[in-house]
Amino acid sequence: MNSQINVELNLPELIVELVAIVGEGRVKTDDDTLHHWGKDQTQLFKPNPIAVVFPSSTEQVQAVVKLANQYNFAITPSGGRTGLSGGAVAKNGEIVISLDKMNKIQEFLQADRIVKLQAGVVTEQLQNFAEEKGYYYPVDFASSGSSQIGGNISTNAGGIKVIKYGMTRNWILGLTVVTGRGDILRLNKGMIKNATGYALQHLFIGGEGTLGIVTEVEVRLDRQPQNLQVLVLGVPDFDSVMPILHEFRRKIDLTAFEFFNENAMSKVIDCGHVQRPFENKAPFYVLLEYEAPYEAIENTAMQLFESCLEQGLILDGVMSQSIDQLNNLWRLREDISESLSSYITNKNDISVLISYVPDFIKDIEKLLFEAYPGFETCWFGHIGDGNLHLNILKPENIDKDQFIEKCKIINPQIFSIVQKYEGSISAEHGVGLTKKPYLSYSRSSTEIEYMAALKKVFDPNLIMNPGKIIDI
Repeated sequence: MNSQINVELNLPELIVELVAIVGEGRVKTDDDTLHHWGKDQTQLFKPNPIAVVFPSSTEQVQAVVKLANQYNFAITPSGGRTGLSGGAVAKNGEIVISLDKMNKIQEFLQADRIVKLQAGVVTEQLQNFAEEKGYYYPVDFASSGSSQIGGNISTNAGGIKVIKYGMTRNWILGLTVVTGRGDILRLNKGMIKNATGYALQHLFIGGEGTLGIVTEVEVRLDRQPQNLQVLVLGVPDFDSVMPILHEFRRKIDLTAFEFFNENAMSKVIDCGHVQRPFENKAPFYVLLEYEAPYEAIENTAMQLFESCLEQGLILDGVMSQSIDQLNNLWRLREDISESLSSYITNKNDISVLISYVPDFIKDIEKLLFEAYPGFETCWFGHIGDGNLHLNILKPENIDKDQFIEKCKIINPQIFSIVQKYEGSISAEHGVGLTKKPYLSYSRSSTEIEYMAALKKVFDPNLIMNPGKIIDI
């Protein structure tokens, strides 16, 4: 089956059967709903679903998937729709299955430090629940107030704390999924130790809904961090960034190490919500976060700051003195995406080994300077784990269509450099539709063959989120 509309589908009869599964008021076909739930944050594709279904249980999701196999229609899973790669876009007459109504935290197992919840729970909802129980869910990013756990799992979301806590994958101890075949699988069931063959749950983490739909999750929690501190440092050149990381990591257990350039900082400042952290501008900035429950750690941090200053690695800097100041310093980094929302941008979410980052950025900057001198770039990202966000802004003197065409030329050149350093064309946003044409820059043809074979095992009729990641 392909991802085009099944023209033989009798929509009124199908709606009756869907309502019989999920109940009155849980199947929508009006234009506003189709547009809203048929898209994510990408602006490149026109949403075109034929209906949106709002199930409230795993069994209801299973019934809809079985109906899809019976009538040969495609399904696009929908979470918080905060994705940036088109993974949740329904553009070819799919039925959207929204997890919005599956938003219950079901059980807390304190001895195991595990929360059982439905996949439609919003990330911030889980974070707040963990805090109320005296624990911590560390996966965090700018869209935590609207993204859903199921979507985070489907893209293996990372965010700002990966340097210490890792990706979403590190916090998932069990999944309930409905496969494309319509089977319910309860995978790993929250266990730390389980040596009974293939860990199938990991195929669905990062699978972008192409193998099935995650409906329920067992998530582990951690202890709450103690007395977090933030440093924002102005840096004279990019060659100074990685030595600062190495200096601090030798003696302090960092919870975050973020990076952004002056272009990105200025966009945030222009929005008027926060002020510059210090008077002098710098070409680049780094934000460090660490726990300081003991005075000795704060003293060590100050010694490291002074050492970096003496070495000329830092031009200026500021340390948080209160929770409010800490939050405002974080906004310098976290508000970048929002500050760019009014611009037409070509977004790249790329990663390489930390050791390769300096040479990698030099190669990218050289490419852009020589081939596209009029393009403004905003660099930012989680450089402490090798993940960089490269945003190329549309110049005022060309229109959108011209810019898109130029980006089609730029992207392969950027991804060739990613390939040179054996990196990833998508570090945490997923492949979806936007990165699918470039998958071969990070995955071999043999790997892609195995991925296609796996999809056929779990989704033999190819109904689950077709057209995403790979084409079959």
